[in-house]
Amino acid sequence: MERNGESHLKEPLLHAADGASPASARVSPRKERTTRKVMFNVRGMSCGSCAVSIETVVAGLKGVESIQVSTLQGQAVVQYSPEETDARTIKEAIEDINFEVDELQEQEIAVCRLRIKGMACTSCSESIERALLMVPGVKKAAVGLALEEAKVHFDPNITSRDLLIEAIEDAGFGADLISYGDDVNKMHLKLEGVSSPEDTKLIQSVLETVEGVNNVEWDTSGQTVTVAYDPDVTGPRLLIQRIQDAAEPPKCFNASLYSPPKQREVERHHEIMSYRNQFLWSCLFSVPVFLFAMVLPMLPPSGDWLFYKIYNNMTVGMLLRWLLCSPVQFIIGWRFYVGAYHALKRGYSNMDVLVALGTNAAYFYSVYIIVKALTSDTFEGQDLFETSSMLVSFILLGKYLEVVAKGKTSDALSKLTELAPETAVLLTLEKDGSVISEVEISTQLLQRNDFIKIVPGEKVPVDGVVIKGQSHVNESMITGEARPIAKKPGDKVIGGTVNDNGFIIVKATHVGSETALSQIVQLVEAAQLARAPVQRLADKISRFFVPAVVVAAFLTWLGWFIPGQLHLYPQQWIPKAMDSFELALQFGISVLVVACPCALGLATPTAVMVATGKGASLGVLIKGGNALEKAHKIKTIIFDKTGTLTKGKPSVVQTKTFSKIPLLELCDLTASAEANSEHPLSKAIVEYTKKLREQYGSPSDHMMDSKDFEVHPGAGVSANVEGKLVLVGNKRLMQEFEAPMSSEVEEYMSEMEDLARTCVLVAIDRVICGALAVSDPLKPEAGRVISHLSSMGITSIMVTGDNWATAKSIAKQVGISTVFAEIDPVGKAEKIKDLQTQGLAVAMVGDGVNDSPALAAADVGMAIGAGTDVAIEAADIVLMKSSLVDVITAIDLSRKTLAKIRLNYVWALGYNVLGMPIAAGVLFPFTGIRLPPWLAGACMAASSVSVVCSSLLLQLYKKPLHVEDVPIPAGPGDGGSNLV
Repeated sequence: MERNGESHLKEPLLHAADGASPASARVSPRKERTTRKVMFNVRGMSCGSCAVSIETVVAGLKGVESIQVSTLQGQAVVQYSPEETDARTIKEAIEDINFEVDELQEQEIAVCRLRIKGMACTSCSESIERALLMVPGVKKAAVGLALEEAKVHFDPNITSRDLLIEAIEDAGFGADLISYGDDVNKMHLKLEGVSSPEDTKLIQSVLETVEGVNNVEWDTSGQTVTVAYDPDVTGPRLLIQRIQDAAEPPKCFNASLYSPPKQREVERHHEIMSYRNQFLWSCLFSVPVFLFAMVLPMLPPSGDWLFYKIYNNMTVGMLLRWLLCSPVQFIIGWRFYVGAYHALKRGYSNMDVLVALGTNAAYFYSVYIIVKALTSDTFEGQDLFETSSMLVSFILLGKYLEVVAKGKTSDALSKLTELAPETAVLLTLEKDGSVISEVEISTQLLQRNDFIKIVPGEKVPVDGVVIKGQSHVNESMITGEARPIAKKPGDKVIGGTVNDNGFIIVKATHVGSETALSQIVQLVEAAQLARAPVQRLADKISRFFVPAVVVAAFLTWLGWFIPGQLHLYPQQWIPKAMDSFELALQFGISVLVVACPCALGLATPTAVMVATGKGASLGVLIKGGNALEKAHKIKTIIFDKTGTLTKGKPSVVQTKTFSKIPLLELCDLTASAEANSEHPLSKAIVEYTKKLREQYGSPSDHMMDSKDFEVHPGAGVSANVEGKLVLVGNKRLMQEFEAPMSSEVEEYMSEMEDLARTCVLVAIDRVICGALAVSDPLKPEAGRVISHLSSMGITSIMVTGDNWATAKSIAKQVGISTVFAEIDPVGKAEKIKDLQTQGLAVAMVGDGVNDSPALAAADVGMAIGAGTDVAIEAADIVLMKSSLVDVITAIDLSRKTLAKIRLNYVWALGYNVLGMPIAAGVLFPFTGIRLPPWLAGACMAASSVSVVCSSLLLQLYKKPLHVEDVPIPAGPGDGGSNLV
């Protein structure tokens, strides 16, 4: 955040905010509007009777409330209830009477987030995306493997959330709704005293009539209600009061805050326990099978009993192995059958297909051996039951370790969500500011404009403004800035930060999902859901990998079986109690299992997930894998000047008049013209004028009437102040309005530019009457940052709207050699495009509205966190501390992450590249080394775990440059750019 912790938090950083997971038995009509309107383009209507026939058919449909058909325009507008019918049914009804209906016009786009269960690899996430995109009305679907979520944009007139969930379940995965639409502010209430359906209806109707309530969801089984509301209009305490007031004596309704268990954590814990229990059950059967097959037969006489024949050549050992292996194959391993079925039904293949093929081949070959042994007293063969059971056990062990490790990839984000305190001290104040009462309440009950008392050592519960007291606040938990920041009345504080040493009273400005902390969490979650371009390689490989592995396994089997049958290799190669078919089958199964692409799919998303979470904890918000990947390619960085290289807090340091007009009058006219501008230089001039009035004993809040205010981008402003045309700006503005410049003016401007000051000219009725010299000191870290970027092989360029002399002076102080001055906002974006045509990857660092076109045009836009909301929205990376040091942090973190992703690919592909030839028996003729299927399964599991653990090492990342190490340069700096 900027100095003193001030930041623009009026708008959320991430507009598509997500709420809690609902568990509703009854949904308020406000959730999905009581009626919806849809428009069709109908072709083939020739007369009024056509319109009548369409109206008759459609009006007869259940749920249709009204229909209007225009023959001339060829359109039909239908009002319907979404609970009883949908737009698709209406469209089909019109088509059934032989009219052509064009595709539905897009009425609106809804967004919902779904939690996905059962994904194992990239193939799974791709299949879910394909299944969602096949649903009519779905415009966009993104599935995050590491985050285990899907974000879907769809037309609610055509499809619904239930259809989306059905599509996912039909693909073989589980799905739960996380959030839908704009229900960003929700609270959960536990109700007492509700004893009948009438009470439920009464409370629901009372809540729905409260202004600002968007949605009411009931869970009648648990007597809980979830209310989505607009914090600008209402709040949780008012809603609880309304519920209590709704009861008529002798009845009494009580409502209290209820915190539902965090769905993601509950499901992750359930998944971990599920894999653990399945692994333990599998071991219970598999370990005896392994002992009976591999250990006891080698320890005579203790294993001799296993060879006792029960009937013909079937032994006790065979029967025991069969009985113990079958539950593992068909009960514990049933999940692999289900996954393989759904995958093949959808026309793709995944890990489940490979495991099912491998284990079934071993199991049913072993059953064949037992049948032959039962029916023959001369047949001798070796069963492979230990292969099937041990394979399932090792794969389950690998999945257990994987989900445990994956849970740790979101640790940084979890720590952020836990920063806000559970309780806060609410004050009731008199008009004069004296305290009437104070009470400790839950933070969730706080509403906008509440007054909160914060004593030393306590956390700030929500975002707000200090209205009384002074203190220092440690904002390191959110911004990464370790140094406590002084706070006084008028300064902003951020929820989750710690009040160090003073007593302050804060007025709440942002609560619930609108706090900076919530926005950071939402932004990082969205980033983790986005797929990095580098992942496309893994997606392409995994798409064809499994079929290729199946073919390779079959060829391996043939490559060993046929030469074995033709005696083309020595018979002593075949292990004792095995024949050439069994040897070839084991090689084939090993190839199937060792080459599973799970690790390949986890290589990118786990690294991106850890990196974005770690970046957020350091005050660097990265909006997705795309930005993270592009940042490592940056070779050129363009810096804006005001508020970026400089502190953005310019002040008037010198004035000069060129006529007989008094200085106070000149400044009054200038400030009145600038009053409507938000530019930092404008604020500096207004502030200077207020101080000047105080010196002269004039009212500080007096302002002349200003009309016809106009901004001239890159030049200044003009306005009509009490009948006088006032021009405030640079030389270009004076030239535009043909205000003559005397040699005295030119000389003064040159003098100020040599001192690295911005010279603001003031003309009244096209006569230059004075000038104000404005200076903006450099950020203390600017020089070190530019030097460090140069050592990283990155070229720094400064682009500013200011004049050449001032720009060159600033550039010289920080060590930038390439400067573009007197550039308007559009020109900044064009400069970036010129550099991009030369093949350079360009980053832009800026903070103002005028920087937003350049931020959007750059390969990577970095917005200063204390800048404008427009700039933050246009940027790919937000530097929350407004420190230039974090430019280095963002690029370095990107490079480290991409290096980690490449290393992950080495781990993932390395197992396959080395494991497949060994599994296929390449080393066997020379060394006798072969990879049994159960050991191949262990290697496959180890590859996935190693990739996740490799990504987790990014949690140890440390910034390459610290602001505390940066010396503060002596001497004046400049800032400012042309007034806009």
